[in-house]
Amino acid sequence: MARSSKKGPYVDQRILRKVMQQKNSGDKSPIKTWSRACQIPPEFVGHAFAVHNGRVFTNIFVLEGMVGHRLGEFSPTRTFRTHGRVVAREISKT
Repeated sequence: MARSSKKGPYVDQRILRKVMQQKNSGDKSPIKTWSRACQIPPEFVGHAFAVHNGRVFTNIFVLEGMVGHRLGEFSPTRTFRTHGRVVAREISKT
């Protein structure tokens, strides 16, 4: 279910404060965060984030096309190994 338009998008205030501090200082180091539900506002464009996926931190550089999405969308939590043996055998035949 979507968030109420009256409330506005969820942006973690601690992350927003860290982004503003980086803009003032000119520092380009990634901001480490566990807040996967935080939406990406236009202020985040051009900054690097290290988003936790439950096991490791994934480095993400925010671009203009990512605005409106959530940080967790760019840090997958599941590792795809392969399909079953039958599918792999059929792929090798062709």
